[in-house]
Amino acid sequence: MKSYIFPGQGAQFVGMGKDLYESSAVAKELFEKANDILGFRITDIMFDGTAEDLKQTKVTQPAVFLHSVILAKTLDNFAPDMVAGHSLGELSALVANGTLSFEDGLKLVSKRALAMQKACEMQPSTMAAVLGLEDAQVEEICEATEGIVVAANYNCPGQLVISGSVPAVEAACEKMKEAGARRALLLPVGGAFHSPLMKPAEEELAAAIEATTFNKPNCPVYQNVSTTAVTDPNEIKKNLIAQLTAPVKWTQSVQNMIADGATEFIEVGPGKVLQGLVKKIDKDAVAASA
Repeated sequence: MKSYIFPGQGAQFVGMGKDLYESSAVAKELFEKANDILGFRITDIMFDGTAEDLKQTKVTQPAVFLHSVILAKTLDNFAPDMVAGHSLGELSALVANGTLSFEDGLKLVSKRALAMQKACEMQPSTMAAVLGLEDAQVEEICEATEGIVVAANYNCPGQLVISGSVPAVEAACEKMKEAGARRALLLPVGGAFHSPLMKPAEEELAAAIEATTFNKPNCPVYQNVSTTAVTDPNEIKKNLIAQLTAPVKWTQSVQNMIADGATEFIEVGPGKVLQGLVKKIDKDAVAASA
């Protein structure tokens, strides 16, 4: 069974999508439609902007989404048996499996990015990568640390990301090192994604999601919050809203996809981060780029 997986923020690179735009009439039309919907020429930033321009959340999220979704729409024989996306990538996955239209998906991504950026500006916050500890150890240290700090991304065994207020994340990092973490390193991100500090963004996005039509998908989506196969549009909505403040359970999602018969993981979009994580979750898994 073929599983198509979609990357999140951090996979972007300057020049992304340019080859698609130049080689496919379908891709060019969709990119131009996106420029119109967003009200600025995101293609200029994607193709020729600086890494700094591309790093702004309000640009990064639509850029990664567009690269993934437009690539999926230009693939031959694109017929997924299941889909999943890492954080932002979940919205790309929902367009790929027919739950959302291209236009509605892009509008939600744009709204999500702006709401998250606003939430980040309300309080100094950050994220950190922790390598070499068990999930339970990371969770215990977060719970024992004063302030807001939580496990935010379960990327693969021994690789978690924590998220929260700057002092709490810094304090937790010191404790992680004392507990034997190989690394506990602050990430260059704008804020505490997938933590309680995203509550204002969650509330803002919830209204937009509720007002958007979600169709019955063509195949199940394994969502970051539930980690299991979901096909009910109302359940998909609920999980998508909860995703902003809840952790991304990527390890558990991939394990469940394999248990449900996934034999091949195809990463659609910029970079190769997810196929690397899949291999670390299950060394026998077959994973490649689209």
